[in-house]
Amino acid sequence: MILLRLFFEFFKAGLFAVGGGMATLPFMYDISTRTGWFTHEMLADMIAVSESTPGPIGVNMATYVGFETAGIPGAVTATIGLVTPSVIVILLIARALKAFRENKTVEAGFYGLRPCSVGLIAAAGFLVVKLALFNTDLYGQSGQLDDLFNVKALALAAVLLVCTRYVKKLKGLHPIFFILASAVIGIVFSF
Repeated sequence: MILLRLFFEFFKAGLFAVGGGMATLPFMYDISTRTGWFTHEMLADMIAVSESTPGPIGVNMATYVGFETAGIPGAVTATIGLVTPSVIVILLIARALKAFRENKTVEAGFYGLRPCSVGLIAAAGFLVVKLALFNTDLYGQSGQLDDLFNVKALALAAVLLVCTRYVKKLKGLHPIFFILASAVIGIVFSF
């Protein structure tokens, strides 16, 4: 029964969370409140881990919640539940687009969506930088400029920038190396 509920809860999240992984966050918050499978504090940790690991944030969080709730079958069920609506919609759209692919209006519409995609990606990047490098909530409470900056995170970002841009031996390394190194540094220095 728990597997069916996992599938249903994440199917709803996948069906209505239009706009990518970050759009699943309100649904995850709701799932937390209604089911008790995880706390709101755990949700914040899941976001941090999901943002730093490869793969879509929503899928990573669904997999984690499913695993914590019902082991490996739960992880698979929650993940399938989350992605099933997208797969269905994509198949329906692909079928319809096949008939309209040569249509100039449809082609112009897709061309017009490109700047929107760039804007959405830029906004998400800005939000991640803001959350990772600045303590705006703490600054809002204290009003002290020292509280605005996350000094550890800024130092790590500066080191990563130098390593990836200017150190020739490190320039060609795969990004996963930097993700893992950042995770280790974050754990060691208690970010």
